[in-house]
Amino acid sequence: MAMAPPSKEYLYGINPLFETVRAGRRKVYEVYLNQATLGQPRMRKLASFLEQHGIPTQTVDKQRLFELARSKEHQGAVMKAGPYAYRSFDELLGRERLILLDNVEDPTNVGGIIRSADVFGVQGVCLPIKGTPGIYPSIVKVSAGACEHLDICRDCSANTYFRRTREAGYTVVALDGKGRDNLADLPLPSYDKLLLVIGGEDRAVGQYILNEADHVARIPLRGRVNSLNASVAAGIAMYRVSQVDREV
Repeated sequence: MAMAPPSKEYLYGINPLFETVRAGRRKVYEVYLNQATLGQPRMRKLASFLEQHGIPTQTVDKQRLFELARSKEHQGAVMKAGPYAYRSFDELLGRERLILLDNVEDPTNVGGIIRSADVFGVQGVCLPIKGTPGIYPSIVKVSAGACEHLDICRDCSANTYFRRTREAGYTVVALDGKGRDNLADLPLPSYDKLLLVIGGEDRAVGQYILNEADHVARIPLRGRVNSLNASVAAGIAMYRVSQVDREV
């Protein structure tokens, strides 16, 4: 029997807390601040911001923050909040620019990709129900809170996302280090609706999608290292798409 998702989560990190409040998508119950660092400029700014928004705060020691966050990366601030508010895939389908993370297992890569997606104007992120982590507090931290502003769904398999976007008229571009197409050569201005598929470092984009995608694109490399970190590759691809959008 599947476990029910938690009704409350402990988010951590100064920027994620700012962005969670600004986004206004989660219920915020309370924020815990490190009593030893309250005098620091960023902490004073956060405390003032929380007070302006009527959010109760409590000062605690570093050990209590670690117990709540279960991480040393809390930066002196932990928030008790409601669960992440996913969108449904139906809500995202039809938007011009979507990305799909297929087999991206590393939370650091997931958070980095989501941060770049927000920066480059991606309109929706599709996370498979298996093979890619959900929006956990660690991912909120790595994304610097960007996931709180993005529309993210997690209700289908990667192959189902792929099939449904194809049926809806999307052009699908899958990134792969051995891809037959050079990403820079693709006619991106002609793609009214685009799904960009990003694979992981240990496991790439699934073979079904690689076989059926409109383009399997590589990013040419010139150095001695023969691969890119998944989040770096995704950022390059999303930048390319955003550049073309501005040129059209």
